[in-house]
Amino acid sequence: MKAVIYCRVSTEKETQETSLVRQELELVELAKARGMNVIQSIKEKASGFEIDREGILEVLDLIKDQSVDALLIQDETRLGRGNAKVALLHFLLKNGVKIYTISHKGEFELSESDSMVLQIVGIVEEYQRKLHNLKIKRGMKRAVEQGYRPEKNIKNQGAYGGREKIVVPTEEIVRLRKNGLTFHEIAATLRGFGYDVSKATVHRRYVEFEQTTNEK
Repeated sequence: MKAVIYCRVSTEKETQETSLVRQELELVELAKARGMNVIQSIKEKASGFEIDREGILEVLDLIKDQSVDALLIQDETRLGRGNAKVALLHFLLKNGVKIYTISHKGEFELSESDSMVLQIVGIVEEYQRKLHNLKIKRGMKRAVEQGYRPEKNIKNQGAYGGREKIVVPTEEIVRLRKNGLTFHEIAATLRGFGYDVSKATVHRRYVEFEQTTNEK
């Protein structure tokens, strides 16, 4: 099991250096007892109420890049406090990362209140995903109503369905824009048809087209 050790203190006082060292030593022992492979140990001095912490951001990168299985901390307050703690717990659980603490002498167990908050966060996140998909469908429907025919207009389909498109259809961006669609709606529509484009890319291509047209 791949594991990362995270130690944190909230002040710059020299006395806290001892706390950081102690946290790390105890967590190394916990990892050995559980047969874990610690790939990195991270220590930092920062407020638990802040989520913009260099150390915790490094932890999140390791989880994404190296498929970390477990995070070892002294107790849940070392992870964070307030909203920062809830956000980090949600990220860890969503990515299947188990949390082990010294205070629990093993795997961390959510409190009833934290569990309830995370359930609510999960429900909200699911509805946000549904709203995002509905926006894409709405944009596609509006584009088709305005005369957009993907089977005729979108080029570079590729040999396999669902393959990422390389070429962004500038001519379609211009036509959809002239038909009253916003840049956000155009981007959502093109993504629905398989183009990996952002609102910024759509806007940039449209501006480039306008500049080229004006120069002629």
